Amino acid sequence: MPEPTKKEENEAPAPPPEEQSKEKEGGSGPPKEWSLGESPVGEEQDKQNSNTSQSVLFVEKPQNGTVKVGENITFLAKVEAKDLLRKPTVKWFKGKWMDLASKAGKHLQLKETFERQTRMYTFEMQIIKAKENYAGNYRCEVSYKDKFDTCSFDLEVLESTETTPNIDIRSAFKRSGEGQEDAGELDFSGLLKRREIKQQEEEPEIDVWELLKNANPSEYEKIAFQYGITDLRGMLKRLKRMRRVEKKSAAFSKILDPAYQVDKGGKVRFVVELADPKLEVKWYKNGQEIRPSTKYIFEHKGCQRIMFINNCQMTDDSEYYVTAGDEKCSTELFVREPPVMVTKQLEDTKAYCGERVELECEVSEDDATVKWFKNGEEIDIGPKSRYQVKVDGKKRILIINGATKADTAEYSVMTTGGQSSAKLSVDLRPLKILQPLTDLTVKLGKEICLKCEISENIPGKWTKNGLPVQESERLKVVHKGRIHKLVIANALVEDEGEYVFSPDAYSVTLPAKVHVIDPPKIHLDGLDADNTVTVIAGSKLRLEIPVSGEPPPKAMWSRADKAIAEGGGRIRAESYPDSSTLVIDVAEREDSGVYNINLKNEAGEAHASIKIKVVDIPDPPLAPNVIDVGDDWCKMNWEPPANDGGSPILGYFIERKKKQSSRWMRLNFDLIKETSFEPKKMIEGVAYEVRIFAVNAIGISKPSSPSKPFVPLAVTSPPTLLAIDSVTDTTVTMRWRPPDQIGAAGLDGYVLEYCFEGSTSPKQSDEKGEAAYDLSAEDWIVANPELTDKTKYTITGLPTDARIFVRVKAVNAAGASEPKYYGQPILVREIIEPPKIRIPRHLKQTYIRRVGEAVNLVIPFQGKPRPELAWKKDGAVMDKNQINIRNSETDTIIFIRKAERSHSGKYDLEVKVDKFVETASIDIQIVDRPGPPQVVKIEDVWGENAALTWTPPKDDGNAAITGYTIQKADKKSMEWFTVIEHYHRTNATITELVIGNEYYFRVFAENMCGLSEEATMTKESAVIAKDGKVYKNPVYEDFDFTEAPMFTQPLVNTYAIAGYNATLNCSVRGNPKPKITWLKNKVAILNDPRYRMFSNQGVCTLEIRKPSPYDGGTYSCLAVNDLGTAEVECKLEVKVIYQGLNTPGQPVFLAGRQQVAFPSAGFFCKVFLQT
Repeated sequence: MPEPTKKEENEAPAPPPEEQSKEKEGGSGPPKEWSLGESPVGEEQDKQNSNTSQSVLFVEKPQNGTVKVGENITFLAKVEAKDLLRKPTVKWFKGKWMDLASKAGKHLQLKETFERQTRMYTFEMQIIKAKENYAGNYRCEVSYKDKFDTCSFDLEVLESTETTPNIDIRSAFKRSGEGQEDAGELDFSGLLKRREIKQQEEEPEIDVWELLKNANPSEYEKIAFQYGITDLRGMLKRLKRMRRVEKKSAAFSKILDPAYQVDKGGKVRFVVELADPKLEVKWYKNGQEIRPSTKYIFEHKGCQRIMFINNCQMTDDSEYYVTAGDEKCSTELFVREPPVMVTKQLEDTKAYCGERVELECEVSEDDATVKWFKNGEEIDIGPKSRYQVKVDGKKRILIINGATKADTAEYSVMTTGGQSSAKLSVDLRPLKILQPLTDLTVKLGKEICLKCEISENIPGKWTKNGLPVQESERLKVVHKGRIHKLVIANALVEDEGEYVFSPDAYSVTLPAKVHVIDPPKIHLDGLDADNTVTVIAGSKLRLEIPVSGEPPPKAMWSRADKAIAEGGGRIRAESYPDSSTLVIDVAEREDSGVYNINLKNEAGEAHASIKIKVVDIPDPPLAPNVIDVGDDWCKMNWEPPANDGGSPILGYFIERKKKQSSRWMRLNFDLIKETSFEPKKMIEGVAYEVRIFAVNAIGISKPSSPSKPFVPLAVTSPPTLLAIDSVTDTTVTMRWRPPDQIGAAGLDGYVLEYCFEGSTSPKQSDEKGEAAYDLSAEDWIVANPELTDKTKYTITGLPTDARIFVRVKAVNAAGASEPKYYGQPILVREIIEPPKIRIPRHLKQTYIRRVGEAVNLVIPFQGKPRPELAWKKDGAVMDKNQINIRNSETDTIIFIRKAERSHSGKYDLEVKVDKFVETASIDIQIVDRPGPPQVVKIEDVWGENAALTWTPPKDDGNAAITGYTIQKADKKSMEWFTVIEHYHRTNATITELVIGNEYYFRVFAENMCGLSEEATMTKESAVIAKDGKVYKNPVYEDFDFTEAPMFTQPLVNTYAIAGYNATLNCSVRGNPKPKITWLKNKVAILNDPRYRMFSNQGVCTLEIRKPSPYDGGTYSCLAVNDLGTAEVECKLEVKVIYQGLNTPGQPVFLAGRQQVAFPSAGFFCKVFLQT
């Protein structure tokens, strides 16, 4: 928007200081000249009365407010919901058109609440950390159906007024980004953007509104973008008002200008001329009438009506209009804010390397943004930068940590209204001597140590009597940081002289004189032989130690390398010419220890150690452990206290209480000197706790922590069903069942014990028929040192062929139960299990893989001990370089990384255990693409047809040929087209050939891997002549589809589990359809409900329901039709899972004679007489 043309009015001078002070006082007296209206107080009252009378929905309206920069302010509006069916719609505006709903963010928050008791809606607008540009006129609108209410209010932000340069009014239409971090900026923040400092060429001023009024509407957006107007909606509204055809006014001969601009704190003048001076004129601001006051002054000059606005603030930025009769004219007033100025300049600064440098200035605004420059280049300030900026109110401080000489430069700060610069000089720090060398007097044979400390970490040189010092085994030069040392061991007379240390790069020297002199002595005759002093805790100790030495030595007391100072303190030292005293006012147990006294003078040093023992009551013992419980007793033990207080422990007191009680009861009145005790007379099933007191000559300790709660309970019953799980040459695995009666104490675990046969003599059997033993507990060996919670355990490390007895106990909090014995001695020898090979079902048929694929076959087997394995291929030993064999205890693996056709064949596996041998065979077929057919010929050509024949390929790819693909090609283009695919015969007739063309043909062979890589082409071509001879259809005999029965899939030997259904499957073909008969051991199966027979599309199935060992045998399937007979058979073996009470290896009593059964993994059982 262009600048207003009446600059002389906008730049009117401010009122004198006296008038300004009166205006700030709130208008205590009437102004000197009034044209219309009443005092300001009356104006506010009229405004409130008019708002109250016109209110339709508002119960409470927002009121005018004043806030300081940086503070918060809240405006409230209340609407009663008694007669409303739903929530009313409320909108907040700034000025005339800015909807604040899109400005909500960190500086503006809109809230709404509803009180159910009073049925009152409360709407809040909160402005956070107000800025100067937030000032202005605001409006709140509420609507509900056909009801509407509005209220205007002003916000004044207190701030200092300064003159500002002219700013383009078009920046007022630039909004802050919605939804971003700066969302919530309420007003014309674009006006605060700083112009470039460099002088630009003056361009002629352009009136944007004139361009818009004369432009085509399609060019509005282009002009707005060109001149930086982003609020397109506000621009169009104003342009719509400006483009109205102004009718000649009957009331005004001269109207107001479209817009006025004034600096903040300045004065503006509005002038209109009336056609009739008798008309009454009223001035309005945002629809509210303006009353005369010290701020608004009205004048009459003939037909002119003038209004002055003094001390313009941001709240005055709004729309104004004047009415005369039924006509009105309006204008807008824009108030500009001043730029940010530098009120306190930067100062030249000098610093030393490594120091922290701060460059400080002050600006005119608290929230002003500044930029820092170094030698004219902007400084990058970030979290990883050496430069930091500190903001303290109006102060802006640039901080440089660890300054270097490279930081010497000219630094400047720039604001929107000014700048300041200063020079920073960084120099080397002057060298300071923190610890100079001191003259030393050293006893002969002692060590000389010259030490100094300077302020900088730099090397230096040592000289003696003007000559450089040379290092040796006795003389050492030490440089550590800022500390320099010269150490001479075993001082000699030649070491006397003047020593000087000179730091490099500085003209500073540190001299010291050394002269080589009888050491001090400490007299401990009045103490014990071991220099021990005993004191009771709480008493005062004053220990005086005589000392001697010339000159009088200086005494230093210390404890654990920590010096004891003289003077005040509970533990302190006192020095006298002939003695040194250690004083402890109130001795504590922690004061016990070794105290060192060090005497030192010029001749040497003396050291002595004195042991001070502070005796006290002992520490409480640790919580006792309850190691065993019974029905009304328990056994407990505990550890002595870690600290006996310096006096031996005389005994212990024990207390007991119920867990739910708080009353402790002492169990002994005479001291117990042992660290174990057995309380009795407790109630079974009730939880108890115990604690211990330690007693020495000083007194009774504090109680220990209570023990873990325990319940007096009896042990469990013995475990049940102890049996053998497995036996090897060195191990025996036992299993058992939990006890029948466990009890409330629960079960902590089991202990398994064993002993060797011959170390015990069996007694008679007990009541349960189980053997009992009179062996002492020491002869039983514990198999598991730690309790096991499982009901199975393996005893290891047993000698082969030994016989052992085994028993198991259950353990809980009450102790171990009675043992459960295994009734017979166990022979430690692994049971021979004949080998069995478990061929997977998919390997019982030919295993087919393509060339290049990996072969990985896992063949499980059984047998104990570990079987010996042997593989053969086609009866010969396999080459392990081509085929990898991996064997484990339970399976063997054949692995071929990249299969070749040479790997095809029959693989035989032999598994041997002792004299038992088991064999199995696997057929592996490695297939590849076939070769092309050998010869392709054109047998005949007639009409549009050609007859082809060919011979099968010489190489079938180690797989059956499944078909052929025939292609044709015209001789002219030689482009091949597929005619027939998956063709099974070796001759074909190609039809629908184009007459007049000449064709070649080629044939691909196909097997399960795909087409052959090459094709065989006919040597001659087939010419389709236009005048061909008549083709005679050959006469073919009808094909005979009848055939005798033939089994395409035979029966396979099968293993079945007793009690689980088993099926036998085979497939047969034949025409006419053959009749199927199933036989068992050559006997036909007829009408037996235990068998079910199915036949579907040639697949024959026999289902045996829940077979038993009786059902094992040879089964046959017989197929019969008119052309012949076919039969297949297989063997069925039914395996029984042995579930008897006796376990493997345990004798079985049959018919009065002892026989032994060795079931093998539950599959079969051998019974033989044992002689």
